[in-house]
Amino acid sequence: MPDPTTRTNNRVRRNWAGNLTYTARDVIAPRSVEEVQRAFTTTTGPVTIVGSTHCFNDIANTTGTHILTNRLEPLPDGPLDVRSEPDGTGVVRVPAGATYGAVAATLHTQGWSLSNFASLPHITVGGAIATGTHGSGDTNPGLVSAVEGFTLVTPTGDIVQMRRDGSGDVPAEAGVHLGALGAVVFVDLRVRPAFEVRQDLLVGLPWEAVTSHYDEVTSAAYSVSMFTRWDEHTVDQVWLKSVVTDSATPPGVATVRELGATLATVPLHPLPGVDPVHCTVQLGRPGPPLDRLPHFKMGFTPSHGEELQSEYLVPRRHVRAAITALRQLRDLIQPLLFVSEIRTMAPDHTWLSPSASEPTVGFHFTWRPVERDVLRVLPVLEAALAPYDARPHWGKLHRVSGERISELYPRIGEFRDVARSLDPNRRLVNRYLADVVGL
Repeated sequence: MPDPTTRTNNRVRRNWAGNLTYTARDVIAPRSVEEVQRAFTTTTGPVTIVGSTHCFNDIANTTGTHILTNRLEPLPDGPLDVRSEPDGTGVVRVPAGATYGAVAATLHTQGWSLSNFASLPHITVGGAIATGTHGSGDTNPGLVSAVEGFTLVTPTGDIVQMRRDGSGDVPAEAGVHLGALGAVVFVDLRVRPAFEVRQDLLVGLPWEAVTSHYDEVTSAAYSVSMFTRWDEHTVDQVWLKSVVTDSATPPGVATVRELGATLATVPLHPLPGVDPVHCTVQLGRPGPPLDRLPHFKMGFTPSHGEELQSEYLVPRRHVRAAITALRQLRDLIQPLLFVSEIRTMAPDHTWLSPSASEPTVGFHFTWRPVERDVLRVLPVLEAALAPYDARPHWGKLHRVSGERISELYPRIGEFRDVARSLDPNRRLVNRYLADVVGL
C-alpha cells in the first residue's frame, strides 16, 4: 500500500511576510496522527514543524524536512465536542493546524467563545502557542493560558501528552515550546460561554496622559491597544474592546476622553491613510469576540502589502522608563516604521513565555519591508530596552543573543532538559534553536 502522505518540493516556499525563503529540501503535509508518526520515522535528518508561516525569522526553517500542519485532521463540518466544566466554562479539543478564526466561528454556532485572540485570527492554534503569541488586556494572559493540554508526536514517533494539571508526560510549564519538542497534533482549549464585545476608537491621546495614567488607560476596557509612530505629542489611536453588559457606552471610553483623547466617528485602520475595510467592526457596534478582539477580519488579507515585525515585552513595572527610551529613538525608528502598537498582558505559567511571571507590556513594531535597514536598527533599540529586561517575541525579528536569552529566562535550563529528552538525536534543532535557545 503506498504511503498516502503528501510530499512536495519546497525549494521556493516563503514565509508569510516574504522576507525568508525556506531551505527545506522536502515537505510533508500529513492528514492524520499516523502520518505524522511516519513523517518522523521514515525520514532522516533535520525536521521542523510549520503552521501558518507567520514568523519573521528562521525559527521554523530547516535544511531537512518541513512537516506542515494545515491539512492535519481538519475541523469537523459539524459541532465541536465541548466538555462543560462545573465552573461554567468548557474544554474543547481542536486540531493544532486549525486557525483561531475557524475554531472561533465553529464555537460561536454552539454558544461558546475563546477568551482572547491575537491581532490576526488567521494564525494556527499550534503555532501561536509554540511562540508565546498574545492578545491584550490587563487580565488576559498569553494564548497559552487557555491551553488545558496538548497531544504531541515526538521525533521518535511516540505520542505523549501535556496536561495543565501536571498529569501528562510533558510539564505544563513547557507549553511555549518553540517547536523543539515535536509535532503538536491536538490542543485542548478552555472556552467560555459566548459573549459580545464592542470596539470604540479614540485618537490623539497625549503622551503625558499615557505615562501619568497608564493604569487608567489600559484598564479602560477588556482589551486595549495603543497605536503610535512615536510622534512628539500624542498617541495616534487607542482601541478599546469592551465586553458588552448593556447598551450604554462603556465607562472606559469616558475615562480616556477625560485624559485628552477624542472619540473617532469613522472607522480607522492602524496604519495612517489605509482603508479600514479589512479591520474588525468599530464605532461601538456589539458583536462576537472573533469580529472584535482581533484587529483584522478573518475573511481578508491582514497585511499592508509586505511588512516586517518585531516585538519586545517588558515587565510592566518598567513601562514608563521603556516608553521614554523609545520616544528618544523616534528619529531613528520613524523612517523605517509603518506603526507601533503598545499592549498589556497578565502573567502566565510557562517557562519560555515572554510574559511569564509578572504583568507585561508589549512594544510591537510593524516595519517597512527593508530588512537590512531594520536589522541595523534593532541592536540600538534592544540596547535602549535592555535595562528593562525586554524579551523579544520568539517569532519576530530580533538580534538578542543566546547568552542574553539565558539571562532573561531563568528556567530555560529546565526547558532544554525536556527538549533533549524528547528529541535525543536533535532532529528538531535548527540554527535558531541552537544559537538563540541553546539546544
